Amino acid sequence: MNAIAQDNIRQRLMQQMEEGRVPHALLFCGPEGCGKLAMAVDFAKALVMQQADERGRRMAEGLVHPDLHFVFPVYKPEGSSSAPTSDMFLPQWRDMLAAGCYFDLPTWIATLSKEAKKVQIYAEESGQILHKLSLTASQGGYKAMVIWLPELMHETCANKMLKILEEPPRDTVFILVSEHPERLLDTIVSRCQRMDFKALTEQEIATALTEHRGLEAETARSIAHSAAGSLTRALQLISVSADEAQFFSMFVLLMRKCYLRDIREMRVWSEQVASWGRERQKDFLDYCQRLIRENFIYNFRKPELNYMSADENAFAVNFARFVNERNVIGIMDELSQAQRDIEQNTNSKMVFFDFALKMIVLLIA
Repeated sequence: MNAIAQDNIRQRLMQQMEEGRVPHALLFCGPEGCGKLAMAVDFAKALVMQQADERGRRMAEGLVHPDLHFVFPVYKPEGSSSAPTSDMFLPQWRDMLAAGCYFDLPTWIATLSKEAKKVQIYAEESGQILHKLSLTASQGGYKAMVIWLPELMHETCANKMLKILEEPPRDTVFILVSEHPERLLDTIVSRCQRMDFKALTEQEIATALTEHRGLEAETARSIAHSAAGSLTRALQLISVSADEAQFFSMFVLLMRKCYLRDIREMRVWSEQVASWGRERQKDFLDYCQRLIRENFIYNFRKPELNYMSADENAFAVNFARFVNERNVIGIMDELSQAQRDIEQNTNSKMVFFDFALKMIVLLIA
């Protein structure tokens, strides 16, 4: 899916290209899922295709044009003696972009490896950047380099990047795609032409879902509302993970057992959740906190403020009245305490059973 909406920015970029006054460095800023990366890829391809022949255009569309370059966060495999560069992960990157440019950092990390935790644009990347851009453009046009999440650059790489931006190679355009430009060196920001992307509207997301994903209009509108301005989130909501579906099921089960004061079944519930890994347990507690917040807000009868799936919303119709101003803070405090206990390796059976017992009291507050 190419960049959707953001027509003002698209028109401005194309006008700059047609008039031959493209800045040597652009900084695309905006919230997750607004289309920054999609726009960067579209514009980078347009730049290298400007003077390309038919073969060059096909290569650009396939993201393998020799004048189209990408830099992105990568991970260092455990035991590796040297830091990696983006080129080592180009096949995964191209596959990810080919599937659609609307994805987030956790999704990219999961694609890299199950063992990947911390990612970075390592210092060694700067040498690769210099080498690539020292070469003459293969078809005499622009060379384009898209740098995704430059705020994750190692300090050494950032400083060397600054020097490159100060004396950029001829006919080279850098496109920095950032979600946290405040974390970039001020001197890097000052050398870029900044373009701020707005969060997508619900209508823009709904239209994209119906036109590109074939969703029914009503379903698309519901998902678009829950996506809170992010097409990335909307695409994730289309295929809710098995984990999140189970989280919802386990949340509903606990609330019902607490209401019935079924202590025996609550113990069985706590043992089942305790059998999960600790990371999954923490994710579940995060999910519970979100659903408690959504149910509390549901009581205000302002649907535009709620961001729940259809199943979650159907459950809230009857459950929301049990989450009110008298107990919402207490429930959230207990969830936060359970999360801290799990992080400190406290016996998880005790943590979840204790939480379940406290919920009996809190739900009737």
